[in-house]
Amino acid sequence: MPVIPASRQRGITLIESLVASMVLALGLLGILQVQIRTLADTQTAVRRAQAVRLIEDLGERMKVNPNALANLDAYATAFADTPAPGDCQTQACTHAQLAAHDLGAWKQSVRNTLPLGLASVFPAPGESTAPQRRQLGVMIAWRENEPDIADAADRRKHRNAIDATQLRAADGSFSTGGDSLACPQGYTCHLQYLAAAARCAPHLDAGAARHFCPGA
Repeated sequence: MPVIPASRQRGITLIESLVASMVLALGLLGILQVQIRTLADTQTAVRRAQAVRLIEDLGERMKVNPNALANLDAYATAFADTPAPGDCQTQACTHAQLAAHDLGAWKQSVRNTLPLGLASVFPAPGESTAPQRRQLGVMIAWRENEPDIADAADRRKHRNAIDATQLRAADGSFSTGGDSLACPQGYTCHLQYLAAAARCAPHLDAGAARHFCPGA
């Protein structure tokens, strides 16, 4: 086999090196984008699981209060409300005071658990008559680490897609169940309904709605 003279041997050109480097860089950027998106989706799932657990915590607090059904209005709170929990650990409290104590401690837990966490508790929209109320709606809101989307409409579409309070129509548009179910601007929300503790049985007494609570 003839030996090729050293003067005729050639390596890869500078152009080929630049093209190879560019292809490698694009591939690494694509992998990085997938990793960032996966991380963002994982954080959304973690935040939603935390929100579900916080709502379950409020439900457990309501079960401990035997008069929760008779004091549903004491649990109602708006996003902007920051009630301070009363002292029901070292002194006796009424059922309404216990509800206020639980609500204040719970909202503090929401703020400590979720980034910029907020919570709203309201009577179920379908239960407009006070004696017939059995449920409370609980909406928890938090801020997401959202991608930098320049267009406002596209940014809103992305937020609606991960917002559990948004209803998606067949044409791809989103809507809520009304003003009381609206998620704060710039937040992601999770909505869930809680049944009040059934240890208090409602009944009519001379035309007035009253509640009988065993042990009350």
